[in-house]
Amino acid sequence: MKKFTLVLLPLLFSAQTHRFIFEFKFKSDSLSKEFRTENMVLDINPDEFKFYPYAYAENDSLGKVRNYKNIMWDDQLPALKRNKNSYTNTSYILLNDFFSFQTEDKISWNLSNETKKSAQYTLQKATTNFGGRKWTAWFSKEVNLSEGPYKFRGLPGLIFEIQDDQQNFIFSLVKSQKFKNTYDTSEFLESFGGKKPIPINEKVLLKKRMELFNDPLRDFKEDFKKSNGAGKFSVLGIEVKSIEQFKELTERFQEMIRKENNPIEIDKAVKYPTKKR
Repeated sequence: MKKFTLVLLPLLFSAQTHRFIFEFKFKSDSLSKEFRTENMVLDINPDEFKFYPYAYAENDSLGKVRNYKNIMWDDQLPALKRNKNSYTNTSYILLNDFFSFQTEDKISWNLSNETKKSAQYTLQKATTNFGGRKWTAWFSKEVNLSEGPYKFRGLPGLIFEIQDDQQNFIFSLVKSQKFKNTYDTSEFLESFGGKKPIPINEKVLLKKRMELFNDPLRDFKEDFKKSNGAGKFSVLGIEVKSIEQFKELTERFQEMIRKENNPIEIDKAVKYPTKKR
């Protein structure tokens, strides 16, 4: 049984930010036997909710203490926000540029009478089909919040656990904390390297993903050409000494993209072209 520390408040929003930290286990390659594990943050503010990697907040706090900026982004981890009582999510993504796009993600739940105990909380089971996957959630009415990790919301209580039936994605609540002031994410979630995101729609996003797949090392190649081979360049641990190497390295990158094409919403997975023989 997972142990966690959860702070329950008589009036939740006496704190400006109530943070819930979820352990996120996932497989970027559905055929892999190994999970990658990261901590994710659900920040509940008076007017909006944000979900992003804990490492972003940790890096931002460390940078402020040491008075330096070290930007980071992990394109395998979700980063999004939504307004209170809304199903419209604004997601952020870094491809060959920094983008944002909105989706309507209303979820229909089937409630079960099945319950279980987790620490001192009683959790109730609920199921749904979302994003091309079947999901099982465990929520608690003892925490009067209709929220959960990622885009999952709409249950009569906070979601403590949720996973898909193939166990590719598993979210588990591990900790809760509160902040007196609203936690500022403007320098690492709503911007990247000081740049605001370019708003696009999902059709344009698909086009951008295909452009990146077709030439994943475009910027790197341009830098190599400009340097005339001076300096040290490496890709996937391989030192690049000539422009001719980029053909093989591009194929390796494309194969890696195909292999790690297992998004949470599998019905939105990009259909990349198969490798030419």
